[in-house]
Amino acid sequence: MSFFRALGAEFQKLLTTRMWWLLAILLAAYVAFMAGGLGALFSWLGANPEAAAESGGAPLPADVELAPLLYSFASSIGYVFPLLLGALAVTSEFRHKTLTPTFLAEPHRTVVLSAKLVSQLVAGAVLGVIGYAVSVGSAAAALAGFGLETALDSSDTWALIGRGVLAMALWGGIGVGLGVLVTNQVAAVVIVIAFTQFLEPILRFAASLNDVTATVGRYLPGAASDALVGASFYTVAAFGAAETLEWWQGGLVLLGIALVTTAIGAATTWRRDVS
Repeated sequence: MSFFRALGAEFQKLLTTRMWWLLAILLAAYVAFMAGGLGALFSWLGANPEAAAESGGAPLPADVELAPLLYSFASSIGYVFPLLLGALAVTSEFRHKTLTPTFLAEPHRTVVLSAKLVSQLVAGAVLGVIGYAVSVGSAAAALAGFGLETALDSSDTWALIGRGVLAMALWGGIGVGLGVLVTNQVAAVVIVIAFTQFLEPILRFAASLNDVTATVGRYLPGAASDALVGASFYTVAAFGAAETLEWWQGGLVLLGIALVTTAIGAATTWRRDVS
């Protein structure tokens, strides 16, 4: 029963602050801009290959399925939002010194941390639903506007969406692990932005240049997430042709990262005295 009380407290903390819906709005706006804008561009390229060639535009690879590619924008670029939310759920407790009353209400710290992890898995899934609703709506409108197939009548498409929501949930769990390991809020935010927007894309590109490193690159968090979803805009990039993990393997990699980072944090920073 103490776990469920702690879980309820975590949801109350989450829902009574502005951070979750501010991040949800930013996620929706970012995904709408990318999926809608690039959806229109890619749809035009797909519908008018000759005109695109004449205007100097690069044709899309023949093996690219446009609908899944565009729908996956919610997770392939939006995963930073549940990652941030998960990290902030932990680091804000250290920053605002609310851990003391939290631990007084529930002395078992493992229970508190477990409740945080579960609540952020749920929050990440909710952000995933929002992100995919926006990406699918924006991209499907662009595809339909150019007379292209939306694939919304395909079970494969809905399976992709479901896996994408799962990926977003797991990113929320990874955020909790990061927040426990790096308790300074500013440092955690900087790490999230630097890694997701700069470091990992560079690492994935560098890994694709060699067969040996490409095997290692498949286990990077973003690559594992793309493998779980089953599609990504990286498939049209230079490093998108590398062999990926199976979807379930990608899911296990993300889950493993979330659990291992949280466990390490639980054994180190989470056990320290708080003031």
